[in-house]
Amino acid sequence: QLLCRILLIKLNTRLTLLPCQRRQASRQTATGSDDKNSVSAGKDIDYYSKFSPSPLSMKQFLDFGSENACEKTSFAFLRQELPVRLNIMKEINLLPDNLLRTPSVRLVQSWYMQSFQDILEFRDRNAEDEKVTHDFTDAVIKIRNRHNDVVPTMAQGVVEYKETYGTDPVVSQNVQYFLDRFYMSRISIRMLLNQHTLLFGGKVNPAHPNQIGSIDPHCGVSEVVRDAFENARNLCDRYYMNSPELVLEEFNVEEKGKPVTVVYVPSHLYHMVFELFKNAMRATMELYGDAMEYPAIHAQVALGNEDLTVKVSDRGGGVPLRKIERLFTYTYSTAPRPSLDGSRAAPLAGYGYGLPISRLYARYFQGDLKLYSMEGHGTDAVIYIRALSTESIERLPVYNKSAWKHYKTIHEADDWCVPKEPKDMTTFRSF
Repeated sequence: QLLCRILLIKLNTRLTLLPCQRRQASRQTATGSDDKNSVSAGKDIDYYSKFSPSPLSMKQFLDFGSENACEKTSFAFLRQELPVRLNIMKEINLLPDNLLRTPSVRLVQSWYMQSFQDILEFRDRNAEDEKVTHDFTDAVIKIRNRHNDVVPTMAQGVVEYKETYGTDPVVSQNVQYFLDRFYMSRISIRMLLNQHTLLFGGKVNPAHPNQIGSIDPHCGVSEVVRDAFENARNLCDRYYMNSPELVLEEFNVEEKGKPVTVVYVPSHLYHMVFELFKNAMRATMELYGDAMEYPAIHAQVALGNEDLTVKVSDRGGGVPLRKIERLFTYTYSTAPRPSLDGSRAAPLAGYGYGLPISRLYARYFQGDLKLYSMEGHGTDAVIYIRALSTESIERLPVYNKSAWKHYKTIHEADDWCVPKEPKDMTTFRSF
């Protein structure tokens, strides 16, 4: 009840700031009205961009879903919070014009604009009317489905831009900054959409009866790790006709000998671990080729007082230090780009977005993902997750002047020496 009151206080604060003369958004019916609607939508985007999103903790998600699962309260919160989180559209417009003109990016923009307008249709509707709340849930499901292909579509837009115009350090830096924020915003929006639809969509998932929406209060970490490994192994077997084994260890500081569990979103954990296993298997298989045996991939799960840690270790040859940060860059990939015409491509490779987006999933609830590599030997990938649900709080991008400046900063000369090829010292005269 306290959580509901807090949310309603925030909503009432925002509602008092809404212009009293606002009219309910209507569907576009003619070309003449399109321009007016575009102007109106632009004003609405500007309006909501003045607010900061309201980050929720894992415990708040859990408490609300288990004790106060009130569809009306969720509706009242989401119809104000979702437009604020959708204000990432303000930052899309700060990207290079040529990138904005690519068909893929324009398509993504149209999806976001349509979803923004769909939510605003419920801005002034009566939350006490059950038909309104049911219609809102249906709209939320449509929005969620509309955005299913945002990641590959935006990735394709960046590829289209690179192939036509190339890249430079400033553009790459701006694109990296934007995509980190854009995809983090998307993760947070889908979290809200999934919680609402799973709790109030009318369909109970018999496979996960104990979950609160998408959250498992007792997520068995090793079970998720094994599941991710087996699915990655199936892909590896299909492509390389073989695969390494898994060696899994658990360390539970609080309750020695008992399985490690945590309050978390299993799909998020699965996404991260699956990506790490794919990378580890690909590196191992390509290094050892047609060997009769392959070194096993080791996974360790440790639960401490503050952190849950999952480490995946391989002996796939590692990567040099200078390439570590590149692996988290959206414009860099060590694998061939997947074909969009449906032809067969390596199942363990893609756009190169696996690692950077996996790191965003880890950081979403204040965790992290780091790589430690020994070139010539192998790589350790470590996922950090907050052990306490009260400390697992959403990390959300905020649009303000500070964010705006990141896109307008001119690349300046470095104040440290940039290493170049070694000079022939024999040509220098002694002093």
